[in-house]
Order: sequence, then structure tokens, then C-alpha cells
Amino acid sequence: MGVDALVRDGHDSSNPFRIVLLVQNDLGYRNLIRLVSRSYREGQHLGRPLMERDWLDRQSCSGLIALSGGRWGDVGRALLSENRDTAKSLLAEWIEIFGDRYYLELQRTGREREEDCLHASVALAQEFNLPVVATNDVRFLDPDDFEAHEIRVCIHDGRTLEDPRRLRIYSPQQYLRTPQQMAQLFSDIPEALENSVEIAKRCNLELSLGETYLPDFTLPAGMTVEEYFSQQSYAGLERRLQRMLEKSPAERAALHDSYRERLQLELDVINQMGFPGYFLIVADFIRWARENDVPVGPGRGAGSLVAYALKITDLDPIEHDLLFERFLNPERVSMPDFDIDFCMDKRDRVIEYVANRYGRDSVSQIITYGSMAAKAVVRDVGRVLGHPYGFTDRIAKMVPFEIGMTLDRALTESEDLGQAYRTDEEVTQLIDMARKLEGLARNAGKHAGGVVIAPTVLTDFTPLYCEPGGANLVTQFDKDDVEQVGLVKFDFLGLRTLTIVDWALKTVNRQRLAQGRDPIDITAIPMDDEASFSMLKCCETTAVFQLESRGMKELIKKLQPDCFEDITALVALFRPGPLQSGMVDDFIARKHGQQAVAYPHPDLEPILKPTYGVILYQEQVMQIAQVLAGYSLGGADLLRRAMGKKKPAEMAKQRAIFVEGAVSRGVDTDTATYIFDLMEKFAGYGFNKSHSAAYALVSYQTIWLKAHYPAAFMAAVLSADMDTTDKVVTLIEECRS
Repeated sequence: MGVDALVRDGHDSSNPFRIVLLVQNDLGYRNLIRLVSRSYREGQHLGRPLMERDWLDRQSCSGLIALSGGRWGDVGRALLSENRDTAKSLLAEWIEIFGDRYYLELQRTGREREEDCLHASVALAQEFNLPVVATNDVRFLDPDDFEAHEIRVCIHDGRTLEDPRRLRIYSPQQYLRTPQQMAQLFSDIPEALENSVEIAKRCNLELSLGETYLPDFTLPAGMTVEEYFSQQSYAGLERRLQRMLEKSPAERAALHDSYRERLQLELDVINQMGFPGYFLIVADFIRWARENDVPVGPGRGAGSLVAYALKITDLDPIEHDLLFERFLNPERVSMPDFDIDFCMDKRDRVIEYVANRYGRDSVSQIITYGSMAAKAVVRDVGRVLGHPYGFTDRIAKMVPFEIGMTLDRALTESEDLGQAYRTDEEVTQLIDMARKLEGLARNAGKHAGGVVIAPTVLTDFTPLYCEPGGANLVTQFDKDDVEQVGLVKFDFLGLRTLTIVDWALKTVNRQRLAQGRDPIDITAIPMDDEASFSMLKCCETTAVFQLESRGMKELIKKLQPDCFEDITALVALFRPGPLQSGMVDDFIARKHGQQAVAYPHPDLEPILKPTYGVILYQEQVMQIAQVLAGYSLGGADLLRRAMGKKKPAEMAKQRAIFVEGAVSRGVDTDTATYIFDLMEKFAGYGFNKSHSAAYALVSYQTIWLKAHYPAAFMAAVLSADMDTTDKVVTLIEECRS
């Protein structure tokens, strides 16, 4: 593990020199992370991250092995300029820093003056009694990949292959040579190859992966995190219950007990799994957002009463039949994951709060790596090869427009592309070269909402990347890798609809205040509003969150939703799987009494009754396994995941467990097998109900505003979309109708 680093030349900033830094141990790994991060944050020049020479000292380079960089290093440059005294002086400085961990690098890749540098370096090494090492400055794997590498360099530099101004600094010999080839190439300097083995022996790094490190949450004196977490959860539940329980004393007591029992069950699991700090951190920044006029969404994907009590989410999981084990499974240890939506315009304020609370050097967003996708790589390669735009555009348009499309698939699925590939030599050359580059990283971006909070400085865990000037700081590890090294990802997602609702409410409440009326609390509106459902049934859903597309309006027209549960179902049904499977037609026919509601087993009626006997939600798959086959809900979540992944061996194992469990509970073998097949079929289409219900709540809030305050709502929508002419035209027509 190491870095091919660029170091600023004090005499010419635009011409940095190279040095290769290899990680020798854990200390070296941490030091290298800090140096690389600093090069991005403080050392960028002309878009390239450079290290400063004075950053490299004995302390910052502890645990690192250095290779001189060959003819591209500062010592190599001095030797080729015949400044031997300068070379000696530079070498002495490096030896002072690295001692016997500094190697003079020897290369034979067929590039200009390499052999001169090699002989001068060997002579210098003998004089200073320094080790030398043979390297091949590898840039690609096979000799045949040289042209593809040159094209990739041209894509990055914005040049064409034939451009006389482009730098030609690589050779066809910079491929990954075999040990035998390297031994033959350096047969006259065998110790240079022996030292490469010696360096490998000196580099011993063990990374601790898979452990989780949460930042410390400030607690009241004398309390553990578990005690404080439980106290806050119970206090939050009491506040929720006082607002929602308007029943007789006996009903209220029974319901109160059921809520407290569920809360304690969740608290036990969360404390046992070591996640109370995570919940407290999320609850804290959501509390700050609400107190500082930042609209927050209802919270997606979390069927947790603890989350509801702490106001992380706004959906009662008991009322909406949401399962805690779908969110956090005690039988499968993985981090909880809240998808929190914030107003698009104010989301950055919440991230700023978190950065101030935990330290700016401990908080960052997460990098994404854009890859060369099928259509884009054809266009890039065509430009670099010098083909006319029209030719390249025609070939690119032959690639089917589909997420995840590859050029290999395109050649079989597109007759036009396949024919052109077989009959046109230029097309063959273009596609073959594009296939070599397809999928490689092309650019760095920023994750839509992922933020990591480290318990110490971020550079204890990950190198950092930023744009010139220090803007848009992100981790260099992507979302999967940051979790592997121990950082916890928090999702701060921006949702434009929350901005619209916020603007509309401010307009409405300003008017109500002038009239001496109480402001509207959008979280307290009645969920059975007649005007809202009347508008919904009439398909007047333009500008309504999730319900405004033509296809959705067609579904609404057929379904005629008349309760919140139906809106939740709408969101889950309007996806390719359910629409293509026929389950949507069954759902609609059964709702309207045109088809008998049938249950595959009488015990499943309470589970499937809200969806008219159709398995629509992932939670229903889990409940069926629990009720019919005796699964724990944790085990049922593992079954759901196995069904989603469709691994034959795992499915055969789960089938046997399910049928055996069902038969032991008095279910006929054929019926048990039939129900498992049914679950397996619909598990691929099933939607997470807690996601669906959260989306449905925002949809309902927007249609309620449109039904009761159309002017304020449509004004907010128009303001949000004022830069999109097509949308503005449609919205104005909606206002006039």
C-alpha cells in the first residue's frame, strides 16, 4: 500500500517531482493518510494535489519507505542535469529523514534518458552505500492495453490521440511484467530485484475492519449512555401518548401498556447491540433542525417506536403495523440506517451544526466515484480517436438507454449496434477500445446525503479529498469503505417537497396570524380529510409529492383511494415489479369487490386484510413466516433477505425450515409449500412499508395543502420550479383549471 506522490518544486511550482511512499506499518499508514489529505486541503496547484517539501520530516514520514521516483524524482532530475553536487545534497536530506528506508529507484521502460539516470543512480548508490530497487512504473496490466491507457489519459486531459500538443510521457513497456521478465531486464543488477523482495518483507500492515466507532455524545453527569437513552425514550413516549390518546381510561391504560412493552423490547435490543449513541446523535441534530426552522421529513425506513418517541420519525409504528426487526435485526448485526429528509434549502445548516458540535475536522461528506458508463465511454473514446461528432453520436445512440447497460449487453440487444460492429471496421475499433475502459473511474463526486462523524479527527480513519481552495471536503473512501474502516454514515437527504410545504405554510400562517387565528401544524392535520380524498379520487394530483405522474394518475383513477392506508399502498404498487406481475389488478379488483378476497390460510387474514389478500409489503412476508412457521421476526428478516437475493442454496435451506415449522403447527405440507412459493414470488416485488408510509405521509400533507390552501401551495410549487420552463407552463395551466 502506498502513494505515487507529487512534491512541489521550490523553483518551479508547475513542475513537481515524484516520490513513492510505501506503508511500512500502522504508524506509516496514519502518516500517509495525513499527508495525502493535506495535499488536497492545502497543496493544490493547477488542479493537482501537491505535497510541500517541508511537510516531509522524520516525524511525518515515520513508518514509511521512500522510493526516489527514478528520472522523475528530484535526485534523478539533478543527475540528468549533471548537477551531481545538488543530487548529493538532496540525497543527504532524504537519508536524514528516512535513513535506510530510502531507495534509489531504477527503471527500464524505454523512455528517454532512463538508462542515463539508471547508471548515474547506481554510481551514487555505491558512493553513499544506499540500496537500489528495480520498478516498472506500472500503468496498465497487459502490453495490449497501452493504447487504451493513452486514450484514458487523453479523456482526462481533454486531448485527442493525434493532438501534437499532448504530453507523451508513457511507454508501451509500462505493463505488469512477470518476475521472469523483470529478472531478465535487470540481470546486470540482481540486487535491485532482491531489494524489491526485501521491501515487501518490511511492509507489514494489518487493518482492523468491520468495527464501528461512534463519536461520544455528551451525557449528564453520573449517567451511562444506556440510562440516558432509556430515560429520553420513555419521556418522549409519554409526550407522544399524551397527544394521541383520546380514549376511555380503560382503553388508554391497555394501549399505554402495549406501547411501553414495545418500547422496552426495542430498548433492550438497541442497548444490547451497542447503538444507543447512534440514536441520541440522530435525535440531537433532528431536534436542532426543528428548533431552528429547518423542516424535517417523517423519517423513512424505520419501524421503530424508540425513533418515534425521540422524534426521529413521525410515523407511529404500532398504528401503521411497522416492524422493528425490519429496521434493526438482533439476529443480524448491522448498523441502523435512518433516511432523514431535510428541506433542500436548509439542509446545509444542519450539517454545519453537526460540524460545529463534533468538530470540523471530524465531520465530512462522502465521495462517490463516477465510472465510464456504456454510452458515455463510447462518446469519450470517439472524441479522443478523432471521429466526427455525428459518427460518434450515431453509435452512442445505438446503445440502449437503460440503467446498468453494458457494451457487451448492448451488442446482443441492439441489432443496429451488432450489425455496425460486425461490418464497420471503425465501429469495431471504437467499441473494442470503449469496452476496455468501460467501468473505470472517471471523476469524483459527492454522495447525495451521506455524512460521517468521527470520534476523533477524520484522518485517523480515511484520507480526505476536496476541490481546489478546500471546498466540498469529502472522504476519499466511498460509502462502503468508510463503514469498513469504522466510520458511521448518517443520511442528510435534501427533499424539495419539504421546502415547498415550508414556504406554503409560512404564507398561510402569516395570513392566519393577521386574522388572529392559530397557525397550522402540518403534523397535526386530520388523516381522514374529506376534501383531500375527494381531490385525490378526481386525480387532481399535479404537484402532489409522488402522485403527479400520468401513470400514477391512471392508477389512482382505478384504485379510488379513500384512506391513508390506500395512499401507502399506492406508493408501493406504482413500481415496475407490481405493475408487471398483475398484482396491481388483483389489488384493485378486490378493493372494489369485483374479485373475492382470498387468503392462502385462515391464520394469514389479520396480516393480509389491509391489502385485500395481496402480499404487498416486505413486513407481510416476515409476519407470515412468524405466524405460520414459528420464525422469530429476526429470523423472518433473514428469510426476507434471502428471498430478495434468490440464492438457490439458501432458498432450499429456508424452504425446508419454513415447511417443517408450518407442518409442526398443523399446516398441510402442500399448503405450506404453496405459501412459501407465493412469498418467494412476491418478496421480489415487496416494498418496505415504513418507506412507503413515510412517502405517503408527505404525499397526504401536500394534497391537504392543495385542497385547503391552493393559492399558497401552488405559489410555493411555482417558486420551487421557476427555472424549469416546461414545469412552469404545466403548473400555470393547473392553476387556471
